[in-house]
Amino acid sequence: MRLLTFEDPARRPRIGAITADDSIVDLNSACALYLRDIEQESAYARLADALVPPNMLELFEGGETSLEAARKALAHAIEVGHNASGTRGDALTYSPAEVRLKAPIIPRKFFHTAGNFREHHEEASKAGFSHPVLPWIMFFQNVDAIIGHEDPVIYPEHLTQELDYELELAVVLKKSGKHFAPEEANDYIGGYLIFNDITARDIQRREMKSGVFSFCKGIDTFCPLGPWIVTADEIPDPHNLAMELRVNGEPRQRSHSSKMSVKIPEILSHYSPMGYSAGDVVSTGTVSGVAAFSGDPKAWYLKPGDVMECEIEHIGVLRNPVISWIEAYGHKPAALTRTTA
Repeated sequence: MRLLTFEDPARRPRIGAITADDSIVDLNSACALYLRDIEQESAYARLADALVPPNMLELFEGGETSLEAARKALAHAIEVGHNASGTRGDALTYSPAEVRLKAPIIPRKFFHTAGNFREHHEEASKAGFSHPVLPWIMFFQNVDAIIGHEDPVIYPEHLTQELDYELELAVVLKKSGKHFAPEEANDYIGGYLIFNDITARDIQRREMKSGVFSFCKGIDTFCPLGPWIVTADEIPDPHNLAMELRVNGEPRQRSHSSKMSVKIPEILSHYSPMGYSAGDVVSTGTVSGVAAFSGDPKAWYLKPGDVMECEIEHIGVLRNPVISWIEAYGHKPAALTRTTA
């Protein structure tokens, strides 16, 4: 399944799945319909809210039971067709034009991996970056910075002049757990999605003097995630995926998930002593081709008006424009207002 979070025409947050013809099925409504029509369940609405709630984090907290209920709901919705209605007379299926995609999930914890692709370490070394990108670094991402497909990244020009991109494959956990071996890791994987790790390089260089960096990657809107979650059963080998990031249609990062130094089961096992909750997200590191380590960083750093497209094979394309602070908020940042008054 390709699972997504969306706002319906009434601006209600819902979760859905995409069909082969790119229609979007409301999974909560579809589950209620399936329970009423197929299971002959009298309390279909209440049970649907428990099995397939209209919230992606809660769906993953339901584990394999909820994911299987979502699969049955999707199959039933496809069978009854686009013209069918939900149990309350509500829409069961939407066209993409009728809804607005949101970030597919807001996890409790976002485990961030850095330095896992040796090609990224090598390009950093060649560019003379102030500190080595060691294999491999872990820190937590700011979940409040998460945005979804087509949401804008806001350029905080009062904070940075070196805004960069980083294409990454991310994993969603389908159950809680701790202290497990790499051989057990696949039991925890619920699905995969795309992550664009937006980074303020000038801030990062200052932070890395202390050996820790976080603010440079956790500023508001610096965490595009999406466009949807592809469940693990549809990606049998996550280490066999082509990866590409484009800016204004120009390829900047082009690589392959097979080039990870540390594979996903080892990553998940290594972090497991900290404990996972269902719905947690784990990134796996970026590939070579970032602006900071290019031949002409100033020309490649992001600027307002740019459009980034992150594509990973068998998942899709995550697209986000870059806009100025004034375009986003209608005024200069307070720090700039003070210095120019």
